[in-house]
Amino acid sequence: MTAPNETLSFQAETKELLRLMIHSLYTDKDIFLRELISNASDALDRLRFESLTDSELLAGDDKFEIRVDTDKAARTLTVSDSGIGMTRADVIANIGTIARSGTGELRSRLKGTGSASDVADLIGQFGVGFYSAFMVADKVRLVTRRAGTAEATAWESEGLGTYTVGDAEKPARGTSITLWLKPPDSENGLEDYADDWRLSSIIRKHSDFISYPIIVKTEHEEEGEAGKDGEEPAEKKTVVEDSTINSMKPIWKRSPAEVKPEEYNEFYKHLSHDWADPLKTIHFRAEGTFEYEALLYIPAKAPWDLFYAGAETGLRLFAKRVMIMDKCEDLLPGYLRFIRGMIDASDLPLNISRQRLQQDRQFTQIRKRLTHKVLDTFKEMFAKEDEHYLTFWKEFGRAVKEGVAQDFDNRDRIIPLLLFQSSNDPEKLTSLKDYVARMKPDQEQIFYLTGENRAVIENSPHLEALRAKEYEVLFMVDAVDELMLQNLNEFEGKKLKSVGKGVIEFGTEQEKEEAHKQLDEKKAEFTPLIEFLQKELDKHVKQVRLSSRLTTSPACLVVEEHDYSPMLERALQMGKDGAPKQRRVMELNPNHPLILRMQQRQAATPDDAILHNAAELLLGLSLLAEGSELPDPIRFSRAASEVLDKVI
Repeated sequence: MTAPNETLSFQAETKELLRLMIHSLYTDKDIFLRELISNASDALDRLRFESLTDSELLAGDDKFEIRVDTDKAARTLTVSDSGIGMTRADVIANIGTIARSGTGELRSRLKGTGSASDVADLIGQFGVGFYSAFMVADKVRLVTRRAGTAEATAWESEGLGTYTVGDAEKPARGTSITLWLKPPDSENGLEDYADDWRLSSIIRKHSDFISYPIIVKTEHEEEGEAGKDGEEPAEKKTVVEDSTINSMKPIWKRSPAEVKPEEYNEFYKHLSHDWADPLKTIHFRAEGTFEYEALLYIPAKAPWDLFYAGAETGLRLFAKRVMIMDKCEDLLPGYLRFIRGMIDASDLPLNISRQRLQQDRQFTQIRKRLTHKVLDTFKEMFAKEDEHYLTFWKEFGRAVKEGVAQDFDNRDRIIPLLLFQSSNDPEKLTSLKDYVARMKPDQEQIFYLTGENRAVIENSPHLEALRAKEYEVLFMVDAVDELMLQNLNEFEGKKLKSVGKGVIEFGTEQEKEEAHKQLDEKKAEFTPLIEFLQKELDKHVKQVRLSSRLTTSPACLVVEEHDYSPMLERALQMGKDGAPKQRRVMELNPNHPLILRMQQRQAATPDDAILHNAAELLLGLSLLAEGSELPDPIRFSRAASEVLDKVI
């Protein structure tokens, strides 16, 4: 049954994207052709991959090619391929919408984007290169037929908010995209894209490595045949013929010394559909028992879905130059999921399944070698390229931290690469090695504190005594730090110690003994107040005790050594099944005026009503100081009002 033509509206995000593109945000509009050819190459890759298990998809036609044709009179440009093609449903899902799982993210990022370069980076992250056609075209028409089907679908739009979808005639599988070109305008970067020479030049620059022939019709003049008996030769004639423009030599098969940086960059953009150059390129050949070529890239920016559970990641896997897996996520551990690139192994069978791949000894060795190579590259950047490494860490540091918990075999390689904020410098990050080098002679532990952000941690009462003694504290502000710390107990023989857990002891042995002595002397004096607060706050606090970690705050809340930190507890409570609320330890500063007055008032009048409100305020102030929520804001407000009413 023939489906009717439909006129549909783009998503709001797509409309905004088209508006940004059409209004000349890019100085190099040539990249539209790179994007369309890259998409065509992907379609051919997918057909070749699917035909390994379903040969009927080829239907006797094993021609894999990309054509770029022009009509100078009509000023049209058509990019066509003999790839996998799309169904009508595919067209509506993939062309009418963008990044369906991330539309909310795209909307917020578009609103916060300023410069043209920022928008270009954003579009690259969301993989919507098809829409770049509207930079050079007033109208775009796509005709496609899915391999293995007889029906074809047409999609057409002028990029003004709507598009039409309907049935079409197409004799063979694949996709053709026709652009009705805008008039040339060199001042605004619009070249004459109906010119075959110009198109050939762009293809050689941006798409020479594509492993399928890119065919363009070219014209040249030939001399006519010489006449008989001295007659003048016939007039020159114009010959039009198909020419393959690209070399089709896989870039990964070439020696790194032969490949220019711009060639590596163009291949990266083809693989990743990113519009920015990569931060680092890793190209090597493994020889010996197992032979393979690897071409890997560290992107300059993190993809928007780096921390989305449903994100599809992985390297392209080839066997003898034939792609057998588009996204092989098992080639690298999960914490390196941001690495882009491909592997071409000589000895893998073309029709190997994912299950067999995971059990294959060669595959295991490849994964191990790739992981070491990537980590060695990080190490080299860390040692020799400070600015590059800081850029890398800003984008991917959170993911690398996951490796401490995930990759036991490489943990010792990962830990020296970690960077943290610290109290030593408000601007610069520090490594554990640099922290240890700055430790005081009497310091036995690496101190840290977890929290929502630097501002919260810097103002935490837990740091007061350490700050007074000028001990450095690492600030753990990433959610992944909690997972990492469960697997990072020491570094170079120094134990890591949370200043928000258990009992804190620091200084020389004499200073520790003096601190114990001072607290012991005050215990008897403060025991009645401690017992009162324990009874009053028993729902929230499992112990009240005196503390030596406070200098300016009246009290703070800590957890026992093996309990969850407040940040981890909040994260667990946000989960599907939540988490039970922990009772904490309240530590009192026996030298603070507020605690002294409470002790004196309680000793003089044990049943003084104001003490009940004071206990509630003490708990609330301790929670607020660490960035936690109040258990009962109304009760806290009422207690504050009653206390203020009596003292003002």
